[in-house]
Amino acid sequence: MADGAAAQERRGPPPGEQPGGPPGGRTSYANPSAVIAAELAFARDAQARGQWTAFAAAAAPEAVMFVPRMVWAQQWLLGRPNPPAAVRWQPHAVWSSCDGSLMLSRGAWQAGAGGASGWFTTLWQRQPDGAYRWVLDHGDSAAAPLPEPEMISAQIADCPPRAVRPVAGVAGGAPPRGGPARSAKPPKPPKPPKPRDLPPLDPAQRSGAAGDGSLRWQVAVDPDGARTLTVTWTKDGREQVLQVDRVAAPAAAG
Repeated sequence: MADGAAAQERRGPPPGEQPGGPPGGRTSYANPSAVIAAELAFARDAQARGQWTAFAAAAAPEAVMFVPRMVWAQQWLLGRPNPPAAVRWQPHAVWSSCDGSLMLSRGAWQAGAGGASGWFTTLWQRQPDGAYRWVLDHGDSAAAPLPEPEMISAQIADCPPRAVRPVAGVAGGAPPRGGPARSAKPPKPPKPPKPRDLPPLDPAQRSGAAGDGSLRWQVAVDPDGARTLTVTWTKDGREQVLQVDRVAAPAAAG
């Protein structure tokens, strides 16, 4: 995507058990095709209902975007009129955490009759209802259009090692008197905050991680507005850098 507000004007495998990486890892139930479907629906919605309408509908309550400074997306989008023509975009690849709670998508955008184009990176988080909503979206322009792949690729992080269950009768593993304790009913997830209730946003940094820690992200924003998004994941038995996006400081107004 192009930088700032203009930057935002853009924009696998089947479900089921997946190999979880090195021996001893959990089985993955990640479904990258769910985020591929979410990206495609997001892009269609922008053309059908308008760009900012689609961004707001697909954003998580605490999503952030860059216009060009980092802002709470739902606050910035609230009541914002759509541009006459929405940016078009296409996802090219998706990477998922082992547990499927966090995914990264990357692709290309095109805008206007002048042929402007660029790239975007979006982080998607699974919500309590099972749907995926984006929690960070950014991008920049590119010197040349990104080549379109023959198909959207998808990869899954290695799964963390299985937890070793204690054995009854072994130190620390004996069940409590009266038999095993019943699992407590999980608490209801808190209601998402309304845009007006969001706390002040740290303009210099933000980060997040999958529930199992197999995919993590951090964005750092310099005082001049330049930013770096770093995404790491667990792959081939070790933590690796998956993606680093660097966006230059916005040009001074005037």
